[in-house]
Amino acid sequence: MSVNITFTEAAKQTLTPIVAKSGRQLKLNYDTDGCGCLVDGVPALWLVDKADEDDVVVETNFVPVLVERPRLIFFDEEMTIDIKPGTTVFQLKSPRQILNGHMPLVEVTAGHER
Repeated sequence: MSVNITFTEAAKQTLTPIVAKSGRQLKLNYDTDGCGCLVDGVPALWLVDKADEDDVVVETNFVPVLVERPRLIFFDEEMTIDIKPGTTVFQLKSPRQILNGHMPLVEVTAGHER
């Protein structure tokens, strides 16, 4: 399965200085911590130092985004990352649904995944 991720102009404007300053990569993670089982999870936007061995790179209209290959099945084929107006919280949407309407940008340090 392949996914297509598009960033809105508002999301790009917010993320550009963060990504440029940090020199890190964006990762769209399917976070299952505390959810009970692997099929119950929440999409999360992470800022990471490097790709994990099972990550794939998804080209976007902004910067490439990492996604764990085994977790691709939990995402829709067409997705948009937007920012919630008046906040620093992102939203992950598809034509069919809102996958996460309150998605903070999480800085993940090596060996300290959330």
